[in-house]
Amino acid sequence: MVSLDKAVVARMKRGEHHFEVLVDPDGADKLIAKWRDNQKVPDEELRAILATDLVFTHWSDGKKASDEHLLKSFETTDILAIAKKILVEGEIQLTAEQRKKMIEAKHKRVVENIVRNAWNPQAKAPHPRERIERALEEAKFHVDPFKGVEEQVQAALKALRPLMPIAIEQVKVAVLVPAQHTGPAYGVLKSLGEIKNEEWQKDGSLVVVLQIPAGIQADVYERMGKLTHGQAQVKLMGAVNA
Repeated sequence: MVSLDKAVVARMKRGEHHFEVLVDPDGADKLIAKWRDNQKVPDEELRAILATDLVFTHWSDGKKASDEHLLKSFETTDILAIAKKILVEGEIQLTAEQRKKMIEAKHKRVVENIVRNAWNPQAKAPHPRERIERALEEAKFHVDPFKGVEEQVQAALKALRPLMPIAIEQVKVAVLVPAQHTGPAYGVLKSLGEIKNEEWQKDGSLVVVLQIPAGIQADVYERMGKLTHGQAQVKLMGAVNA
């Protein structure tokens, strides 16, 4: 469990009754995102963000919710089931500083997702991070600290499209690796994307067709260039299903 000095109140109203639990705001944000992405959260992961195993009617007064009211409102007295319900359907009370930090962190994750997965489909090239940041500012886009990253990426793309050509796509690149570098290069290529085809040449070199998020083309060029001392050849084949 999290310490009380790091916890904030998560609350919701059911009928005439108020219910509150104490949670770690950063941990709660991560779990909410997982639930919204239909990911399973182990009980111990939920328990770790709680400051107490109690449900209150008003935490500031120390008033504990009765089992009768819990059963009537949630059909259970299980703290984990109730805490999940409150986190998903209720609201979390943050200080101004906590909210600012969560917004900044969520904004960074949204931008990173766009930079990695999106590109300019007209120029067939990724958008620089700085351009994405400037366009989001111009569009007056603001993240919600409690909405999932994927949901807000879609909202950000909608805000960006009037300002620039942008699309989330997968692309294929062909990579030719000289024979002396195929060992270490193969593992790196697998870590960068999905190998769709591979052909070993008579001279021991390797040609790989790699499917990657559109925004990381530069990473492939850079990683292969460093690994092979500039001897690898990388060529964009185009968008998947284009």
